[in-house]
Amino acid sequence: MKVLRMAALALVTAISSVSVAHAEFRYGPLLGGNVTNFKFKQDLVDVSSQFGGHAGLQTELMFGGIGFGVDFGLLYYMNGANVNLGQKPIWSVPGFGNERVLIHNLQIPVHLRFKWTRMNGLEDYIAPFAYAGPDFNIQLGHSSVKRHGESAFKYSGGDVGVTVGLGVELFRHYQISAGYTWGLTYTLKTRLLEDFSTRCSGWQFRVAYMF
Repeated sequence: MKVLRMAALALVTAISSVSVAHAEFRYGPLLGGNVTNFKFKQDLVDVSSQFGGHAGLQTELMFGGIGFGVDFGLLYYMNGANVNLGQKPIWSVPGFGNERVLIHNLQIPVHLRFKWTRMNGLEDYIAPFAYAGPDFNIQLGHSSVKRHGESAFKYSGGDVGVTVGLGVELFRHYQISAGYTWGLTYTLKTRLLEDFSTRCSGWQFRVAYMF
């Protein structure tokens, strides 16, 4: 049994060494836009989408021969929505109305990725890919939605979403992609109604240049 365990360990080590040896690591700048919305636990007021943007560093680690890998990054990410608090007296009486809420995040996306690379040389010009995985957001700042010194919202400090997307790599450098993010944890909640919290979801569109 001990010999079998040692043989299995040696096999795993050998496979890992081969995979790492054939792995390709790349990085580059990323620029994108996003259209996001808030999904509250209760349908009390009208909410509409808000346009935001994001930029930062994109990295990619692909394992040669199999087309699978991971991508991760470090991004400034702004998202939000328009929330019409003025539709309910609990907020309209203190003076709140149709409020534009923007949140500034430090985002760390970590995605599994599959890239179609076995196309008899065509992949040097065009290579489609798909990706999926979590996005971790750390809130750096947000809109000041206040009346008489009191804020309408309590912010979570950070949230987690999961993104699924498709893209294409052109000439082995330019990556164009689009994806959708579902919020898994709450982004903010109102101060006057403790159970009125929301998750942030929406579309994202990106262009990256990989060295």
